[in-house]
Amino acid sequence: MTINTAADVAASVETLEAILEAFNDHDLDAIMEFFTDDCSFDLAQGPAPWGRRLIGKKALREAFAARFAAMPDAHYATDRHAVSGDFGVSEWLLTGTTADGQQHSVRGVDHWEFRGTKVARKDAYLKSA
Repeated sequence: MTINTAADVAASVETLEAILEAFNDHDLDAIMEFFTDDCSFDLAQGPAPWGRRLIGKKALREAFAARFAAMPDAHYATDRHAVSGDFGVSEWLLTGTTADGQQHSVRGVDHWEFRGTKVARKDAYLKSA
């Protein structure tokens, strides 16, 4: 792991709070501005030990759009963030209702890896209910 100098790193609690705010606004354009073109996202579930891995902004945008379509009132709250160098961690509570009326409430954690001023990797973990 390369440790960047403070001038090279955009990872901060404020950056993670801004990302979460963009998710709560369901603003795909704002969300994608935080990511590198070659970003990756390891979903909490999938066929591999790391879940399902998405590569590139297009794939991430489609996944985030699908989340908002499936849960139009998706909201992240009771969040807590920490940063060390180019690595950040966010804890949150996701709540929302699916189109068929099923209510969800799940705790989760995101690991964020920054490259310069952008997120290069997002890795999600969820509590199982």
